[in-house]
Amino acid sequence: MSRWQTLLGQLVYRLAWLAGRLPWRLMATLGDALAALWLRLGARESRVTRRNLELAWPELLPAERDDLQRAILRTTARQALETLRLWTHPHAENLALIRETHGLQHFDAALAAGRGLIVAAPHHGNWELLNQWLAERTPLAILYRPPESAIGEAFLNRVRAAGGNAARVTQVRAEGPAVRQLFKVINGGGVVGILPDQQPKAGDGEFAPFFGVQALTMTLLGRLAERTGAAVLFAWCERLDAGSHGRPPSFALHIEPAPAAVAAADPLAATTALNAAVERIARRAPAQYQWTYKRFTLRPPGSGEDNPYYGH
Repeated sequence: MSRWQTLLGQLVYRLAWLAGRLPWRLMATLGDALAALWLRLGARESRVTRRNLELAWPELLPAERDDLQRAILRTTARQALETLRLWTHPHAENLALIRETHGLQHFDAALAAGRGLIVAAPHHGNWELLNQWLAERTPLAILYRPPESAIGEAFLNRVRAAGGNAARVTQVRAEGPAVRQLFKVINGGGVVGILPDQQPKAGDGEFAPFFGVQALTMTLLGRLAERTGAAVLFAWCERLDAGSHGRPPSFALHIEPAPAAVAAADPLAATTALNAAVERIARRAPAQYQWTYKRFTLRPPGSGEDNPYYGH
């Protein structure tokens, strides 16, 4: 990464810092206005959300789908602004937003066992707040897919290493050498964080059902668990309320053991169990899941199916 790209990444951080100083009430108002604008203009976020709801929730009546689409866009826009605040404020202040915790005993027991831990963190609720909570509890390696822009990557590296996390969080690019690095961390009794619901590259995953639709799903998590014997826990920070009258939002931290089948030697069995667990979490509060992501672009070979997002 060049010096200029790094400097531009720092500039983006300064802009995020300024946005993160907005009062909570104004932040919520701007988020709602942005969501309304997406809907009115038929922006990418709105179109992708609508298509995903058609694919994953075909049983909804049109009015129900409209309501859920609006709720998803509001949550997504508010969360985008909230995350700027989380990235640019002290972590202790951010973690005070977590008002409830559930399942901490599973996390503590997995750390105490010393045989490695894989934290599967779906795109549900606020996963950046979860990252900060994990970093407060233990050193960890986080697998991430780098943005297409080098400037964007410089920005992410800056914000995710903030708050004293630089020495506690190892950011691992989702590329060839990553697998060896993650195995090393786990075999040393360490902790690895993985977003399990990102679509991998063609040839790097297995097709398994997700909300009734075949979705190319990562096999990496299952391979790591099966070959190392590491514990696998699902974790997410679910929004309890969106904040009102100028109050900040509040969150509940959830930690649950993953089904044993996520570590199955059969990739199809492992990915099916993985997707079923993520789907169950997403169904808890559908508006808090990342429906603005094109999860189903790649289709099973020989299926004759087209990319369902063409024209949307």
